[in-house]
Amino acid sequence: MKIKLLGNIETYAVRDIVRLFVPMQKYEFVSGTDYDVLASYENGEYFAEYKTENKIFSYSVKDENYSKNKLKFCLFKAMSKAFFQKPPWGILTGIRPTKTVREMIDLGYNDEKIAHILKNDFLVDKNKINLSLMCAHNENKIIKSIKDNTVSLYISIPFCPTRCYYCSFISQSLAYSKNLVEPYLERLKYEIKECAHLLKSYGKVIDSVYIGGGTPTTLSEYQLDELINTLYSEFDLSKIREFTVEAGRPDTINKEKLAVLKKNNVGRISINPQTFNDKTLKIIGRSHTAKDAEEKFYLAREMGFNHINTDIIAGLYGENFYDFEKTLEKIQNLDPESVTVHTLCVKKGSYLAEKYDYFSTSANETPKMLDFATDTLIKSEKFPYYMYRQKNMAGNLENIGFCKIKCECIYNVAIMQEVQTNVALGAGASTKLVCGDKIERAFNVKEVSEYIKRTDEMINRKMSLFENNII
Repeated sequence: MKIKLLGNIETYAVRDIVRLFVPMQKYEFVSGTDYDVLASYENGEYFAEYKTENKIFSYSVKDENYSKNKLKFCLFKAMSKAFFQKPPWGILTGIRPTKTVREMIDLGYNDEKIAHILKNDFLVDKNKINLSLMCAHNENKIIKSIKDNTVSLYISIPFCPTRCYYCSFISQSLAYSKNLVEPYLERLKYEIKECAHLLKSYGKVIDSVYIGGGTPTTLSEYQLDELINTLYSEFDLSKIREFTVEAGRPDTINKEKLAVLKKNNVGRISINPQTFNDKTLKIIGRSHTAKDAEEKFYLAREMGFNHINTDIIAGLYGENFYDFEKTLEKIQNLDPESVTVHTLCVKKGSYLAEKYDYFSTSANETPKMLDFATDTLIKSEKFPYYMYRQKNMAGNLENIGFCKIKCECIYNVAIMQEVQTNVALGAGASTKLVCGDKIERAFNVKEVSEYIKRTDEMINRKMSLFENNII
């Protein structure tokens, strides 16, 4: 896909709009006459053009004041005409679609004015406007509850029993990396101890703890217990408001592991069926059945867990609306405290991207699935409280968390909206230091074997981050 820019250098903004209509393509910016897309601002006029073999589609707007959003607006209009479709989020293409809404709330705009701006300036459809307003107001409640000088703590366990075919996260299958688990945990506990000293020296208070991955419950009950005990012995966790452990794969959950989590005051766990369609589970590389997910959910209930999140995915390969409806019906019967509805995001590094043509099989029904999930969950008094997007997500759609009243995940809002410092430990972990309006980062290496060898370097990165940015 060849893109030409005239009178502007908005490479990212223009590419974001093109991706809405032509995903999973290689994009090349050119200067000659051979192009597919033109985005221009010259002599006070915005002009956009999209070429097909038989026709040229264009749109223009006159305005003496330059605005990146106006350029996106014109290109969106031109490509909407070419593809006979209007992606529901319009030109609101960022990772955090509610950020713009929250900024308008902070300016004192009422919901009616915000809705008008979203509809006319950002071309957002009615359903997404209502969704974003609800979500932004709920996010703001949590954001206002976050106290100064607090941090969230993330612990990465980058192992899974098998690797899901859509996955591009930092995780390794135990079949290939079993011998790395113990050495990894030893180095992780070392990083925990050193970073505990760092946070104490700066007087930081831990607000929430999140052990994610990968699949943390891939560890044995002994390994889980030892890891969590290390957290309690090194950090002061007396003031935390939330402790989450992802038990995402039902095939890693047993009574003994749940007992360890319960004993260690883990208040929130996530059990993620993704779908209740056994055929789909096989296609995406999950080594459990729908029945397994249901049984492990009820086991967790029997063990006394009263805050369980479940993840499901809209747009999985080969699934139609009816398949998704069945999954949501099962979720409703289980009645978890929170539900995260993901849009399938097939990244280039995943096996599924190489094996299946995802966008031609499920993308057309995915928006209907998301609208149905939103309507169904809100009617059952689970409300949207956080939202985010990823690259290569079909139709610029969203991942969104729904929950019962007072069951929001504080960590999810804090990390996604980047309103609180997050100290992240382990392979692939990314520490974010929030200093007013500025965010500074320190990244841990992704490869487990490299992390084991370079743990001291990862610790020093965080030390430098704090030393250079905190007065």
